[in-house]
Amino acid sequence: MTPETVRRVEDMLDDSPVVDVTETFLVWKALLDELKAKIDARFTLVRDPSTLDLETYGNPPDGPGGSIAAYTGPYVDWMVHSWLGNPTQGFANLHLTVWLGPHIRVPHLGIALLVWPQGWFYLDSLPRTQLVADGDYFDRYYAPLEDEWLKVRDEYAHLSWFTSRAGFIRTSLSPTAYCYSMPTTPEHIDLVSRLTHAHVDRWLGWVDRAPRVPDGERAELAARDLAMRRNIAERDPANVMGVRYFGQDTTDRLVRALWGGDRRLRRPGT
Repeated sequence: MTPETVRRVEDMLDDSPVVDVTETFLVWKALLDELKAKIDARFTLVRDPSTLDLETYGNPPDGPGGSIAAYTGPYVDWMVHSWLGNPTQGFANLHLTVWLGPHIRVPHLGIALLVWPQGWFYLDSLPRTQLVADGDYFDRYYAPLEDEWLKVRDEYAHLSWFTSRAGFIRTSLSPTAYCYSMPTTPEHIDLVSRLTHAHVDRWLGWVDRAPRVPDGERAELAARDLAMRRNIAERDPANVMGVRYFGQDTTDRLVRALWGGDRRLRRPGT
């Protein structure tokens, strides 16, 4: 039976020895850079000016710090490439998320990597419709992933499935989401690299083959996307780590950057 983790991130960090996790942080960072390069090669993207002064914040590597870069373009509503933490003291949280524009209904891309000093990874396709009501959408984007998802669950049964204590976060996961905590061994780093690279390649293929959304349906889809992105960013229990490191006001700004609350460039299709 797959073990399960049902604990808050801050509690796991506080209960762990203080160790320097810079090595794993740099491995995770390099992986996200590789994945972002694939996405950059596919889309025309522009850095939103609202995040330019967040390129580096805090006092890394001597203390807590981070970086947030957000991008938009004709076919991407909001892409976030970010990290937050204090690697020399045992914690780092890294994100690469891509929220597509309303011209297609391809699921959004969500990737998050943590080290506290255990490793953790999240990989998902965020649906843009109600899956139970839209069987064709499920069959197109989720049914083909089931065999691989089950194979990973069986072959890596020693990994600990991460169950958020927040019901809202649990309901945000798709049926083929990966959300595991694990030792940061080469075997597990390789697993995460393999899964994320394969999924980004597949996701880009979905984008290339996607049918267009009729013009009259795009405004409603864009509004739903924004509401989902804002809710996930604002309700993330891990935001407490931002408050711990930087205070409430700065954390509020960082959260707004994650969903585009201060964006200056127009959303695609508006």
